[in-house]
Amino acid sequence: MPEIKPTAGVAQAIAASALRAQQARMRIIAENLANADSTSKTAGGDPYRRQEPIFEPVKVAGAKGVRMSKVEPDQSDFRQEYDPGHPSADAKGYVKLPNVNSMVEALDMRAAQRAYEANLNVIETSRQMDLRTLDLLKK
Repeated sequence: MPEIKPTAGVAQAIAASALRAQQARMRIIAENLANADSTSKTAGGDPYRRQEPIFEPVKVAGAKGVRMSKVEPDQSDFRQEYDPGHPSADAKGYVKLPNVNSMVEALDMRAAQRAYEANLNVIETSRQMDLRTLDLLKK
């Protein structure tokens, strides 16, 4: 009888690593959205800077999975709004606003949710395949 390799367990491990990575990504996106309208506490100071998750491959069950390795600040320019009465306004009357685009963050969140759901489906399908294989072997 040929040897049956546990490929389903590997698929589940890879999908689980992706679930953790997408969960971390969603936390970063939520933080960005929560701070989308924050301003500096000091006049002319910098507001919240958008954060970007960085992913890297990682060895998982003899295969390659993924993990979020770090979070880096987005170096794009801050938005500026003329509001001379605002406590955070600089000498010219401009207030720096975070470099967070709520629409981009919402789209990123949706993409992360879909990736998360896809990996859940991989785990469930793999589990069902394992159960079906066991049923076949019992016969």
